Amino acid sequence: MPTPSGPTCSMNMLWNTQIEDTCVVFRSWHISTKAGFVFSCAAVVALGVLYEYLRVAQRGLDRRIAATLSAQGKGKAAAARAHGPVSGRDSPEIDSEEAGLLTGVLVAKGHTGTPLPFTARVTRASLYGVQVFLSFFLMLIFMTYNAYLILATVIGAALGHFIFSTHIDIDAVLSGGGDSKGMACH
Repeated sequence: MPTPSGPTCSMNMLWNTQIEDTCVVFRSWHISTKAGFVFSCAAVVALGVLYEYLRVAQRGLDRRIAATLSAQGKGKAAAARAHGPVSGRDSPEIDSEEAGLLTGVLVAKGHTGTPLPFTARVTRASLYGVQVFLSFFLMLIFMTYNAYLILATVIGAALGHFIFSTHIDIDAVLSGGGDSKGMACH
């Protein structure tokens, strides 16, 4: 309810269905009309769709980088084509009986994978940073505890998943390597 000094900003810590006088994330996102609330819900749905798009874009970027590196003769796939299968270990195997905390034997794990060029690292890190920001932003919207805004977040994620996740890598899923990260904070 507006007061004589102007509209108030309501932040609820309990489940609610309040439509007017709701502030979302910051004071300037103040919902004061039903039309504003509908627009806000549509914006939240769009943010959920964008988040799912960014997840798919990250996987696509990783595939493009991997294909480029493989074409340059880097990575296990390129090594396997040139020299036969590669075991995947950078260091000789140590018997599990000989290693561990109680024996005092230090087992160093080397980096696995192929080093990324600087520009690829910057691009991946930037895209990841945007994803983390958006995921936390959606979490803050969720924390308004407003049933409609929560529903808008879930609808946006589901709609984005429906639009952008149109294929499945059956072999990766069956081998346990499929993308299992859902709409988590990051």
